[in-house]
Amino acid sequence: MAAHAHSRRGRWISFLLAVAVLAALAAAGVLVARVHRSPTAAVASVKPKVVPLEVIGTNPGASATDVPSSAALTVDLSAPLAKDSPLPTLSPSVPGTWSSLSSTELQFVSNGPLVPSQQETLTVPGGPNGLVSDQGQRLAATDTVSFTVAPGSTLRLQQLLAQLGYLPLNFTPATQPTSPQQEADPQQGTFAWRWTNLPASLTSLWTAGTSNVITQGAVMRFEDQNGLATDGVAGPLVWTALLKAASTGAADPQPYDYVVVSKTLPENVTVYKDGAAVYNTPANTGVPAAATPDGTWPVYLRYQVTTMSGTNPDGSHYVDPGIPWVSYFNGGDALHGFIRPGYGYPQSDGCVEMPPANAAVVYPLTPRGTLVTVE
Repeated sequence: MAAHAHSRRGRWISFLLAVAVLAALAAAGVLVARVHRSPTAAVASVKPKVVPLEVIGTNPGASATDVPSSAALTVDLSAPLAKDSPLPTLSPSVPGTWSSLSSTELQFVSNGPLVPSQQETLTVPGGPNGLVSDQGQRLAATDTVSFTVAPGSTLRLQQLLAQLGYLPLNFTPATQPTSPQQEADPQQGTFAWRWTNLPASLTSLWTAGTSNVITQGAVMRFEDQNGLATDGVAGPLVWTALLKAASTGAADPQPYDYVVVSKTLPENVTVYKDGAAVYNTPANTGVPAAATPDGTWPVYLRYQVTTMSGTNPDGSHYVDPGIPWVSYFNGGDALHGFIRPGYGYPQSDGCVEMPPANAAVVYPLTPRGTLVTVE
């Protein structure tokens, strides 16, 4: 009887142990389930943080100067842009495209070089029609940044003028630019005179990479043929037109003219076209009290007929109407026609006088920018 009771008690204990084990396993399962579910529930309960859209910075920065013409422009933002967001703009407009360097950095790559000496304004539009982030946040206010592109290289200016035929020299590049943005950068290569019989009075004026009167005259010829003010200064308008002409191969359609005024008696004028002397005429320069100075200057103003006035060496004033075929080259000094009893010796008030019929031949050969040497 006792053994039976002991057996029953053992079975009862085993039952209780089994129940305890099952309970423990069940509890463990619930705990595992909770451990696996809780991160999901936590993630679902946290909303994405809304980031205000702001301009963190730009390159170039505000008021930057000497920005390389080959520079790429960047805008750093605080948040990624929506796919249909407006983009920054440049004024004056520059052909090119905006792209993403990263989720929050925009880069503008132009189709060619930035125009030398040009002041550009980068506008990052804000407000209702401005930039919008991928979270729908608008840039609160428009951000503008002005910067100035570095002046153009004199050497590159000469290279382009030579390649387009505005100089009495050729330029042969050794290599080609590796990208369109480098078109305003100086290139490796060599200059050579286009003709072998140019007078030393012209060739002695040339130095590659240095501003000189040959370059000034070539700029004026280019300005004159492209409808620009003929001041001989290669500013943004000249560089814009010059780079465009270089990209299309729009070379100078006119011959290269050059004039030499000789004060050696008998005084005369010789006109060169494409390196060859094509015309010579007797001439008169200024009397000793109003001598025509020696030097070289480009023609800057022309009239088929005009009234000339001024002061004589004795202090009296003159007014001469109907002066024909006038090409001013140095202040009030000009090549022009004038009736005199004779020619070949000093008679003028500083100008270079020629018989009117002869001046009519010279006039078409002296467009703006033509160099006139008095020696």
